Amino acid sequence: MKKPELLAPAGNFEKLKIAIHYGADAVYVGSKAYSLRAKADNFSIDELWEAAEYAEERGVNLYVVTNAFMRNEDLDGLERFYKSIKGSLVKGIIMSDPASITLATEIVPEIPIHLSTQANTTNVKSARFWENAGVKRLIVARELSLKEITEIKEGVSAEVEAFVHGAMCISYSGRCLLSSFMAERDSNRGFCAHPCRWQYHLVEEKRPGEYYPIEEDDRGTYVFNSKDLCMIEHIPELVKSGVHSLKIEGRMKGINYVASTVAIYRKAIDEYCADPEGYRFDPSWLEELKKISHRGYTTGFFFGGLDKGAQNYASSAYVRNYDFVGVVKSPRDDGTVLVQARNKMVRGDKLEVFTKELPPKEFTLDFLQNTMGEDVDCAQPLQKVFMKFGFEVSENDLIRREREEAGGRELNR
Repeated sequence: MKKPELLAPAGNFEKLKIAIHYGADAVYVGSKAYSLRAKADNFSIDELWEAAEYAEERGVNLYVVTNAFMRNEDLDGLERFYKSIKGSLVKGIIMSDPASITLATEIVPEIPIHLSTQANTTNVKSARFWENAGVKRLIVARELSLKEITEIKEGVSAEVEAFVHGAMCISYSGRCLLSSFMAERDSNRGFCAHPCRWQYHLVEEKRPGEYYPIEEDDRGTYVFNSKDLCMIEHIPELVKSGVHSLKIEGRMKGINYVASTVAIYRKAIDEYCADPEGYRFDPSWLEELKKISHRGYTTGFFFGGLDKGAQNYASSAYVRNYDFVGVVKSPRDDGTVLVQARNKMVRGDKLEVFTKELPPKEFTLDFLQNTMGEDVDCAQPLQKVFMKFGFEVSENDLIRREREEAGGRELNR
């Protein structure tokens, strides 16, 4: 039984460092152009080279995403982009367009091609077609069951990758036109406005202003709003399937999300592979995943068609019970630790540190100094301060605080 790769998202260099710190085997990043997360910070050419070297030094693979659907006007720039990463330590390029495959094969044949889920690979014959075209890894469609994924894995020599956690599109494997029609932002070229998360009311043409009683609450019903995918309770099935890579969605998500998802899936995968017979799912893992911002959880299509609970018709709000408030920068010999605040922290706050060693460690913030060594009562966002924890922490460990009023918050459109 081979341990699958744990593949994490990285929307910028900080998220890449966090993903690696918490145990990712590989990370996927976007360039400034040609990926489907154009609103993420993404990486310049120089940053891609630096990120690939950073990952390589730590035994982690870095994959670059160029999975937008290309127009004629994109091809010259795409060719220049592939030339710009030739000779780098990039270990794979994720793409969906045959033009991208053709150009990459010609310009950087040494870098393996990974076929994006946008290509909608749903059967073994399609998988063999792409394999014959030079694809080394297939990121299968999210609409497949685990049985179908296993059949594809057994029918090809190419590696198979599957999403196991994160947001799900209401459209087929991400191919959506809602954003183009409603906001003039092409989701297939990286500019999705996420109209599937908006509120909708049903009005009959000749009765303007009269709403049909389909609302789940007084703000409307969310007819396109999927819950988030979460397969943490099914690690044994995923590993037994032989899937090479288990992928976490979320290049637009914050570092708290990246840290939590990577750490929890890392723990579960390692424990199962170390002792399959003695493995037991730990309910605290799911509770930790519920602490990060999410829309409720579903297993998606993995065990057949979506069940009735997969859609969230009641709200477009995230469930958000904890706030990310700080990141550890450097512990010092005198027991103090340099921390960068990301949200306001006040002396006396009940906080917890999310380390690589689960579970999180709780403490009360009773020591707080500015960088001049002066006692202060609070730390403001982006301010650097010294704190004490009473236990060992590491650079890039995250600090968070439970919300007084836990629950959902409205999404910004």
